[in-house]
Amino acid sequence: MSPGAVLAAAARELYQRGWLPGTSGNISVRLSADTALITASGRDKGALTESDTVLVSVDTSAAVRPEAPRPSAETTIHTAIYRATKAEAVVHTHSPYATAVATRAGNRAELSTVDFRDFELLKGLGLRDPSATSIPVFPNHADVPRIAAEVERYLIEHPDAPPVLLIEHHGLTTWGADYAQARNRMECVESICQLSLLLKGRAFS
Repeated sequence: MSPGAVLAAAARELYQRGWLPGTSGNISVRLSADTALITASGRDKGALTESDTVLVSVDTSAAVRPEAPRPSAETTIHTAIYRATKAEAVVHTHSPYATAVATRAGNRAELSTVDFRDFELLKGLGLRDPSATSIPVFPNHADVPRIAAEVERYLIEHPDAPPVLLIEHHGLTTWGADYAQARNRMECVESICQLSLLLKGRAFS
């Protein structure tokens, strides 16, 4: 299956799970040191096809081919992660429980964090110490490249950070060595957030 077909099938599956409502969210895979394939902007994720993906430059976040569809609005966040980490795939969703946690824990003015501990599902994130982790929650600026710059700076300054970030009022982003790993990490974090909310916040701070 081609990378574009993989992204299209992935988007449809995540849409069915309620993680990519409407045209929200985006998925990318790195194709080379210089390029990544990402879902196009404004496309219905429940009906995405291979033609709804676009090749972008990891350096500039711009479409490689001028006739290509417009890249996702969050392309700059994906490429920031590719530049700052060894990620080969990035998934950004509006999954409800993680978005709720991000909104509760987030701060419109500055970076905050949410701490999770003792959940068995933390082992799914590939952490050095799977007993606990601190996930950054970035302010939801209207200027997405500003978010991307803050993400890249944070990841460079925190090389041992978990492969997860939240954006206040916006959603969840995970990454990994391939799409399957990034997606599995997404599922782990969404489940942890659901459990935390069921516990009325007692499992995170």
